[in-house]
Amino acid sequence: MPTPTTLDDWLAHCERLHLRSIDLTLERVRRVHERMAIRFDAPVFTVAGTNGKGSTCAMLEAILQQAGYRVGVYTSPHLVRFEERCRLAGRIVEAAELLPHFEAVEAAREGDALTYFEFTTLAILRLLAASTLDAVVLEVGLGGRLDAVNVIDADCSIITSIDLDHVGLLGNDREAIGREKAGILRAGRPAIVGDPVPPASLIEHAREIGADLRLAGIDFHVGGDKQQWGWAGRARRHPGLAYPALRGANQLLNAAGVLAALEAMHTRLPITAQAVRNGFALVELPGRFQIVPGTPTLVLDVAHNPHATAALAHNLDAMGFYPRTHAVFGAMADKDIDAMLARIAPLVDRWYCCGLPTARAANAEDLARRIAAVPNLPIASETSTHASPSEALAAALEAADPADRILVFGSFFTVGGVLRHGLPKQGAKHLSAGAGRTA
Repeated sequence: MPTPTTLDDWLAHCERLHLRSIDLTLERVRRVHERMAIRFDAPVFTVAGTNGKGSTCAMLEAILQQAGYRVGVYTSPHLVRFEERCRLAGRIVEAAELLPHFEAVEAAREGDALTYFEFTTLAILRLLAASTLDAVVLEVGLGGRLDAVNVIDADCSIITSIDLDHVGLLGNDREAIGREKAGILRAGRPAIVGDPVPPASLIEHAREIGADLRLAGIDFHVGGDKQQWGWAGRARRHPGLAYPALRGANQLLNAAGVLAALEAMHTRLPITAQAVRNGFALVELPGRFQIVPGTPTLVLDVAHNPHATAALAHNLDAMGFYPRTHAVFGAMADKDIDAMLARIAPLVDRWYCCGLPTARAANAEDLARRIAAVPNLPIASETSTHASPSEALAAALEAADPADRILVFGSFFTVGGVLRHGLPKQGAKHLSAGAGRTA
């Protein structure tokens, strides 16, 4: 096969190398990683969890940048372009910057059949290691213990929330999933746990290996009112903070974990109180309870499991009154779709089910059947099916009144499909402007 010359060619090559898209083991990726000799001089934060990883990475990045540090970030998946997975000093990398690192992974493979995620992760890790950085933030793709990101020994690990997702790969209860997440922890190094009720398995593993375990509600605390909030850790305090620019009540849990991580790393990365304030005020993350200006009100959220959908429903309920809520919905077939729908269906008056451009996706007709089976639907609830998120959104815009609300959710592919094609009529300029800051 000729050597790929473009990023698209390399990504197509990565998709062909392994028979399975997910193969949870570190053996192959660790061998290639050692051949490549990827090493970081800057402190590394690794972030795992069922939900909240992207938001945590974005807040860490924003605060560190406001403190004057040059930060490299790796997150996944992307919404529109692959390049969004890597940022250097707040800038999304260009495709040309990635090419030599894809070539280096290919040269080091020596026949090892890496998955798409493993190959691309190693390429981005090499790019980050080759850059002049003061801090590195890495988001775990799936689980923790056997995720490709875990070939790196993090200086500080953060676990956001733990709930049921990917049960076929990680286990069918929180204890099993907690053990997998705990695999990113390292002996003697800070281990931040933002989940207010963490599984016993996670705590046991942290104590067994001698990690510097820091638990929400024990080692750091939050409190506040409608106007402001405060945080207190082992030795530092941040009173009178404005709420993070990222919307949603769940973001406070993520913000608290970020401050705990920064406290744990303060001797290597000193942070001022003003950097904290500015970072929370300026952080951006498309697709996480993102409200697009204009009428009707448009909400974009990548919620793709029951835990995230429950948080989305809570946030929607707090928005106030709308005559009708229209929902553009596309989801992966391996998700607990029925549990997702049970949490949010009472808030939706009309559904626009859509197909997604991946073999893992549930088809629109199946989604419509599942919606029809949900008990306690609003009396006037209607459902239609569409080939893509952009077509579903066009139908929702056509049917919605200016005072209504349109929700786009269910998968990164659903929100990404809207961002990729833009919006017909109102709102398109806001989406295209926000698409560049993706985590």
